[in-house]
Amino acid sequence: MASLERRGRPALIAAICLMLLPIHTLPLLAEETRSESRPKETPVTAEVKPKEAKDAEAVGIASYYARRYDGRRTTSGARYNPEKMTAAHQALPFGTKVKVTNLANDKEVVVTVNDRCRKRKKPFIDLSRAAARELGFLGKGIAKVKIVPLAEEASLK
Repeated sequence: MASLERRGRPALIAAICLMLLPIHTLPLLAEETRSESRPKETPVTAEVKPKEAKDAEAVGIASYYARRYDGRRTTSGARYNPEKMTAAHQALPFGTKVKVTNLANDKEVVVTVNDRCRKRKKPFIDLSRAAARELGFLGKGIAKVKIVPLAEEASLK
């Protein structure tokens, strides 16, 4: 009788797997039906503002790099120096000068984007320790800031 149980166990496992397979693929089927039921999108017209105009000014949260990142390579390839005015942003191109204003005390600093931070729903920027010190939130960890990318002409001044 024991040999029957051994033979039946793989068959039972296979039957359970076959029953669970449709349940496992339900989210995929739901996604397909959702995408099929969406109406066709209208073509984009020239009146729509470019992406840069949307990101021209944003209010978000700023934090600063931890000490463990000192000397490590950033996404752009440069080494992180906590005494330089640099930042990490999720979307702005490398080399972009950004004016960051602390909304709590109206202190401003201009930083250069040379790294990426993870994507978030709200605007977010990681600053070097020197920039956080200038803005006055080095010991606090985070601050609510206004982020304004500068035009190339303004950043050369």
